[in-house]
Amino acid sequence: MTPFLSDRFPPDLLRPSLEEPMPEVSTHAPGSFCWIDLGTTDPAAAKRFYAELLGWEYRENPMPEGGAYTMIRREGRDIGGLYELSPEMREQGVPPNWLSYIAVESADASSERAERAGAEVVMGPMDVMDVGRMAVIQDPTGAVFAVWQAKAHSGCGVVGEPGSVCWNELMTKDAAAAKKFYSDVFGYEMEDQQMGPTAYTMLRMGERREGGLMQIAPEMGPVPSHWMVYIAVSDIEGTIEKTKQLGGKAITDAMDVPGVGRFAVLQDPQGAVFSAIRLS
Repeated sequence: MTPFLSDRFPPDLLRPSLEEPMPEVSTHAPGSFCWIDLGTTDPAAAKRFYAELLGWEYRENPMPEGGAYTMIRREGRDIGGLYELSPEMREQGVPPNWLSYIAVESADASSERAERAGAEVVMGPMDVMDVGRMAVIQDPTGAVFAVWQAKAHSGCGVVGEPGSVCWNELMTKDAAAAKKFYSDVFGYEMEDQQMGPTAYTMLRMGERREGGLMQIAPEMGPVPSHWMVYIAVSDIEGTIEKTKQLGGKAITDAMDVPGVGRFAVLQDPQGAVFSAIRLS
């Protein structure tokens, strides 16, 4: 564990966004993070791992081209998705990963803006049956995310409660370039908070805090730019121990974030990385 990681959030960083559990969500405003999904090499094993770790339930949705997209649920509400990485993805070197989705009014227009701002559209825009339209984009610093234009399905039905996503954070090799890109494409306002030699940037839409952004420090090693998904839990030490018992790894020890909670970076048995946080 490094002091850099434990100082990631200033005391008031996520308030009021994460201070209290949020009620059921029916819509997601443009610019908000609206969905997460897991691409994995072993869906059956991943489902067992997360069911035991986080109490997740699943509903299988057969896809027209074959296979299935698994809806992740908790107490009857959708909180994300899970699917098997295709042979083509594996051949291209795509590892098991969690993907963050940003709500947009138009997947096509957002993709065009992203390309003009220096990004690569990795996949799409494309319709997902009648539920929405999406695209997968790699920003100019190398981090991959998706955009979601809702139709029949708006996204997560709950956020901020134990077992659901509560924050999305970009760790990037070029914070200045990332801030310009996400501001130009999505209209985020950037709110910098200095923490000694480092800074944490809030991505804001008016009064709403939508996510965080931070420069990858040299002491973190050869970490690529990436979006990190944070899952709320009620017991961080218990979550770390259970992750290990179930075949996963704790990449960091548990760390306190004054006024926000206690978190750790974890890895599931297939290799996908996520963070768990017990909110204050």
